[in-house]
Amino acid sequence: MKYEHQQLARAVQHNCNISDARHAGNYTMCVYLLKMREYFRWEMEQDFGSNLARNDVGKWLIEREQLWADIEDQDYAHLDIEGEMHDPFHSGPINGKLLEHGLVYSAGIGQKAKPHFFLAELVRHESVNGYDIFVSAREYARDLTSPPAMSQDRTIFIRRESFKRMIWEKTEQWRWSKPRNAMARTIASYDFDGDLQAALEQMTDRELESAILHEIGEIRAGEVLPGWQDMMSQLMFTQAEIMARAVRDHLADAISTLPALLNSGQEASIHFYMANLTSMRKHIFPKLDDAYNDWVENGDPTALESLVDKSRSHWQSVATEMLALYEQYGENSHEPIEDLVNKNTL
Repeated sequence: MKYEHQQLARAVQHNCNISDARHAGNYTMCVYLLKMREYFRWEMEQDFGSNLARNDVGKWLIEREQLWADIEDQDYAHLDIEGEMHDPFHSGPINGKLLEHGLVYSAGIGQKAKPHFFLAELVRHESVNGYDIFVSAREYARDLTSPPAMSQDRTIFIRRESFKRMIWEKTEQWRWSKPRNAMARTIASYDFDGDLQAALEQMTDRELESAILHEIGEIRAGEVLPGWQDMMSQLMFTQAEIMARAVRDHLADAISTLPALLNSGQEASIHFYMANLTSMRKHIFPKLDDAYNDWVENGDPTALESLVDKSRSHWQSVATEMLALYEQYGENSHEPIEDLVNKNTL
């Protein structure tokens, strides 16, 4: 990277560190240690599959936690782009300056109000049906949690390196006990035992397209759910927040992701989709697992396709009712919303 870009990367990483300092405590200890281990791998530029020295990881972890303690109360820094200072949350103007240099930047708010920042190498930029899509590769700055895909308005950011790392983490977790499940079927679709790196590359490229489909679904869902973000800001740190995210994810996938995957016969991606469903998403949509298992056993996608088609109107109705409850109860809406979702599982 050029010197001025190295300075920018350091500034973005500083903001990442502040975000981590304030929010790393949101994770359970097990999840936290797993994330820190892979964060160390990224920062030290260690290959996937390489053994990490426990002492090195432990020393780094102590130093990182001390850094977080030192900067937790600092403000997020503005970013100097060609002599002009920019608010770190204003991605649009910043990218307007960076694209000609082959870089892409993004800032946004994720789960539990955690800010996310990243600066990366841009490898693909295209406009498709009114959606502005950025695909990045090598990341020069990132935080502990690196969401592989994000959308803002009609702009979609896909982080290939984060996606590859997430896939690696999922396969590593599966190898601990090797259960016969959707992840096993996903892994069986690639030659992970014979050529780990090639399998990771192939799977990453395929799942990037699924991620784009999901983000398009997220945008389209947002267009029919005005006021959603206001509601989410009031549900923060409640069970209702987790439920709301699950409902909207199911709606987004019923709109875009699953119809496209089923139509194209992307079996490996359907397996991976099912393997990545959160506990809450499974809880509120048990029929999806039933239809998936029926497809696996019989090879007939009819029931799965019918359910996905039915689920679109169901989840849109639930989401709309959630907004109505928020309008009625405001900051006290989390309990009525939880009750609504529990009574409207599918």
